[in-house]
Amino acid sequence: MENHDRDKILPAYGMYILALLIFGTNGILVSHISLASSQIVLLRTLIGGTLLTCLVLIGGGFDRDNVRREWLPLLLGGTVLGLNWVSLFEAYRSLNVSLATLIYYVGPILILLLSPILLREKLTGRKIAAGMIVAIGVICISGSIAVTGMNPGGLLTAAVSAVLYAAVIYFNKQITLTSGLQTAAIELDVAVFVTLVYTLCTSGLPHMTGKDIPYIAAIGLINTGLAYLLYFSGLQRISGQSAALISYLDPVSALCFSALLLHEVMTPVQVLGAVLIIGGAMFGEIKR
Repeated sequence: MENHDRDKILPAYGMYILALLIFGTNGILVSHISLASSQIVLLRTLIGGTLLTCLVLIGGGFDRDNVRREWLPLLLGGTVLGLNWVSLFEAYRSLNVSLATLIYYVGPILILLLSPILLREKLTGRKIAAGMIVAIGVICISGSIAVTGMNPGGLLTAAVSAVLYAAVIYFNKQITLTSGLQTAAIELDVAVFVTLVYTLCTSGLPHMTGKDIPYIAAIGLINTGLAYLLYFSGLQRISGQSAALISYLDPVSALCFSALLLHEVMTPVQVLGAVLIIGGAMFGEIKR
């Protein structure tokens, strides 16, 4: 890789990885919030979207020409982002978290395997091997998975969440003209309407307590506003295959943060899974 290309791509990797590490703290913040999952999703999209929209307006407003040219992937990206969160939380309720997580992270593997068709990216043997290593790692970190009494509806919802996860990556790879900040603002604003409809049909509007406010503020401003600004800015500049592989740092960081901050015990198998995921991602990205 030439120095000029490296100088352009390395910051994108840094932003994308930092966003995934921030996402890994979601579980810690959510554990301190008394609201229903769908209500938390609604508030985080509302706060994050409002923050980024204000930043865009302060900076001179939206680039109407570019937004007009890419309105369809922006609209679809925001829609699948909201539906992705909704379906994932439904899967958590219907299945055990480990199984829902395992199925959910099939999404990036779909992007990896279908990238020659969807993104016109050459799929090398190294990328395939890296994807297999990462997949084994995800199975390891998912812990014990119950195979009895599974809810067929829950399995379907988890499968839908995986497809939607892949769709988030796919649609955002179609956005090349609109900046990362404007993309994040628009898609989060669209996601607000999707999660609002879902929340009104299920748990109703949220009623926060004083103890909820600081954690809601953190998950909205940092884990959604800042994190998705970094996420979309990085995602636009790296390949879909790279995004798929590196995305597995999210569950690894969540596992590590839970062990460090919530004192949850990591089993040897989970440690092995974390090593496989990080090693597999590195193996797929580092050039010979």
